Amino acid sequence: MTLDDIPVFAMLKSRLSYLADRQQMIAQNVANSDTPGYTPKDMKPFAIPSQGGAGALSLAPVATTLTSSMHLAPPATGQASGAKPIDSPDSETTLNGNSVVLEEEMMKMSQARTDYDAAVSFYEQSLTLIQTAAKRPGP
Repeated sequence: MTLDDIPVFAMLKSRLSYLADRQQMIAQNVANSDTPGYTPKDMKPFAIPSQGGAGALSLAPVATTLTSSMHLAPPATGQASGAKPIDSPDSETTLNGNSVVLEEEMMKMSQARTDYDAAVSFYEQSLTLIQTAAKRPGP
């Protein structure tokens, strides 16, 4: 039995993967803050995956498609969380068509970081609980 067989750990692993992908997407938005016509992207809100038949959480795989030979292939790690990016224009659009607002992107990054820290803390506390339960009683 591994930790992935325990639903709470599988869900936390999925959540951490989602938050890592979201931070990467926000970083891409910041990197393209001066690119004409760029529309920032964000992830759909995290949803707990449905239960599988054996009680394990399951995620549907996501395949990417290159539509041009000029496109770069995605990194091997890809978006492990299975979440799909969506266009998420910020509150302003500049004259060159770029709609990235750095202040809003920094707020999103701060929220994602806070959520990530909370998930890691919950993961650690759950591990401690399992270790305590597995200890032999007594001194």
